[in-house]
Amino acid sequence: MTGVGGGEAPALQGAASGHNGGAGRRILLRPAAPLLVLLPSLVLLPLLAILPFLAHGGGLDLLGQFALAAFTPSLDPLVLRSALTGLATTVGMALLGWAASLVLGLLLGLASSRTLWRSCWGQLWPAGLIRRLLAIPRAIHELLWGLLLLQLVGLQPVVAVVAIAIPFGALVARVVADLLDALDTGRLEALRLAGAPAPAALLTALGPPLLPGLLSYGGYRLECALRSATLLGVFGLGGLGTDLKLTLQSLEFHELWTGLWLLLAVMLALETGLGRLRRRWLMPRRLGLSRAGGGRAGVGVRAREMVLAVAALLPLSIGVGWALGVDPRALLAWQPLQGVGGSGWIDGGQLLALPWPALIGGTLALTLLAAVLAVGLPPLQLLVSAPWPPARVLVRLSWALARLWPPPLTALLLLLLLQPGVVTAALAMGLHNAGILGRLLAEALADGSPANEQALASGGVGPRLALLYGRYPAIVRPYLAYGAYRADVLLRETVVVGLVGATGLGSQLLESLSSFAWDQLLALVAVYALLTLLGEELSDRVRRRLLQGA
Repeated sequence: MTGVGGGEAPALQGAASGHNGGAGRRILLRPAAPLLVLLPSLVLLPLLAILPFLAHGGGLDLLGQFALAAFTPSLDPLVLRSALTGLATTVGMALLGWAASLVLGLLLGLASSRTLWRSCWGQLWPAGLIRRLLAIPRAIHELLWGLLLLQLVGLQPVVAVVAIAIPFGALVARVVADLLDALDTGRLEALRLAGAPAPAALLTALGPPLLPGLLSYGGYRLECALRSATLLGVFGLGGLGTDLKLTLQSLEFHELWTGLWLLLAVMLALETGLGRLRRRWLMPRRLGLSRAGGGRAGVGVRAREMVLAVAALLPLSIGVGWALGVDPRALLAWQPLQGVGGSGWIDGGQLLALPWPALIGGTLALTLLAAVLAVGLPPLQLLVSAPWPPARVLVRLSWALARLWPPPLTALLLLLLLQPGVVTAALAMGLHNAGILGRLLAEALADGSPANEQALASGGVGPRLALLYGRYPAIVRPYLAYGAYRADVLLRETVVVGLVGATGLGSQLLESLSSFAWDQLLALVAVYALLTLLGEELSDRVRRRLLQGA
């Protein structure tokens, strides 16, 4: 990985600021960095060769009706009222699950911080133990938590909230612990030597520098919570997701687009609002590129704004929970699981009879194909659309719709044209995650300096080459590093398309859940957790290597 990304950017910057002929020579001599970001898009070549053999075309007319309905969504008052009600439920569930995950993640993050244990008790091993335990709930997708809780307590509003809060809380805990352990402890040690109690010293020394990073990541998790709440609704846990699935299954495309456009408006408003807050509070972008600025007075104002925003979260959550009828006591009323009882409910023979190699291989193949597609599409789309501003707007809109549309519903649409299997499922997941990565890529490019691109363009270089060699080298490493993280996330998300009968462990999970084969279900969840933990470790190593010298 040496010589990729960070090492290439200075040469290109010098070329752009100097003579154009020198820039052209250096571009020819050092093409690796900008071209590396396009390397994953080569997966499109075998995909385009395979798709004709998977196509059946039986639903082409229906797919055309679906596309045309986007321009004529239903404006019937009953449809609008139903969509708005479902949207309010989805937003409320997302907000409550997100708020609960922040509280849970903050507490567990403090408990798993090596800095805290070393400062308070002089021990490090409890932090490592807690981190390993938290890896288990983090490895299980929120959809699995929702379906398992649905079997235990029935269809309750609190199920979706808890299903989001558990894995999100474990993710936040990991980030909080990492942020704490990465902070400079000099001030903390000085306060401790001066005789300050450990809790007061920790809060004074580490609280202010921790808050910006926590709020920045917390804003990102709120966007994820909205997508997760929509996804849980697709699988029957209420909200707009349920309406989207029902209208799609009944082929009421005009009603479907009514809900989609409303959800898109909320998602774009949320993204815009959170982006403005991040810029106002000087929080770094998620790909590591940030702007500088602000003085002491401005910092004080922004600090007060952050504290007020956090303080307003509690009454807001209580009001939303009351409006949705969320009652945490419902979690205590467990229902007996059908098929569980006696000493023979675990059948080792049936467990061994499952086609484990095929299930695991299908899941890994699905993850790899979806990840490469998700990482490769956005840079290629920007490059192709570079000469035409209207095309760039359409690309951004396609990313927004891809983020909005849950992968299971995308899979159902693709099944109108393609046969079920790994490729169809990978397309559904890859398109959704390409929308997420596309937005991050656009943010990173917007934060970078346009000087190199402008210098190349003024020297007669075309808009595509100016973008490729003027802007891409600076974001190669962080973009691919975040792509490695998305691969880790995609491994967990394979259960989403698997549960609609696509392939791999997810499809077997659905079969075991519907037949109340709890022994198989537990074994499948354990294998899923093990795979995701291994994938998380691998993606962490790839990410660290990519970011070295970035």
